[in-house]
Amino acid sequence: MTDPWLHEAADGSFGPAGDEEAEQTSLSLFEGDEGGLTFDQRKTLVSLLKHRYISAAQHPSEWQALMDNELAMKSRLNDMFLELHVDRGRQIAFKRQATPEGGGRPFPTLLRDSAYSREETILLVFLRQRFRSEQSAGATDVLVDAEDLASAVTNLRPAHATDKAGDSRRTDNAIENLRRAGILLRTSDPQRFRIAPVIEVLLPLPRLAELLEWLLAENDAPTGAREQPKGSGLQGGEPAARTDPDEGWEAGQPA
Repeated sequence: MTDPWLHEAADGSFGPAGDEEAEQTSLSLFEGDEGGLTFDQRKTLVSLLKHRYISAAQHPSEWQALMDNELAMKSRLNDMFLELHVDRGRQIAFKRQATPEGGGRPFPTLLRDSAYSREETILLVFLRQRFRSEQSAGATDVLVDAEDLASAVTNLRPAHATDKAGDSRRTDNAIENLRRAGILLRTSDPQRFRIAPVIEVLLPLPRLAELLEWLLAENDAPTGAREQPKGSGLQGGEPAARTDPDEGWEAGQPA
């Protein structure tokens, strides 16, 4: 007869019943660990903090963990004055800075708002228009060539802009920045990209029209004479101490 509070281990010895199960389900991952999340949940939280967004397509395991534990992820982000935005239709999630109810002094922030450059803004408008057009035509994946992106910027170059070499360099940088942001996704062809569905969240149609109007008017105005449109409300998101351009979320406002 054995004690009901003991169980037999694989080597034939006996120990307190449930110890093995408790060890297997422990949340402790390192010495002194007092965290309350599992490994997969922590990995998802890190991805939300590290990247501008996560998606079911690009981050399948993190997306599933988020769907299974959304409240826990939201709670941890709220502790850092961040909000969690989840778009289930497009299967995209991202963080944004929380704002105090009724206004008042802003909360401390881990995020840094960065304005898009003029070239990046032109490309965002072009990509949003292309994505909408191709999706309406029934396309599943919307592709765009680097040559088309460069032409989009050239077509909106002001008449007074004469530094073509500088413009070309800034355009190349803008394309690379949008790729790093996860808005342009790599394909097998280095000169062809797939447009990420996040573009729809970043630029809703009213915001698209506003930016397009601003860009067209800016071409006819003296440099710096026209005030930029206000931000889109999708707030910036690069941790202030972080320098890696792959991380964080940038504000949807031209520089």
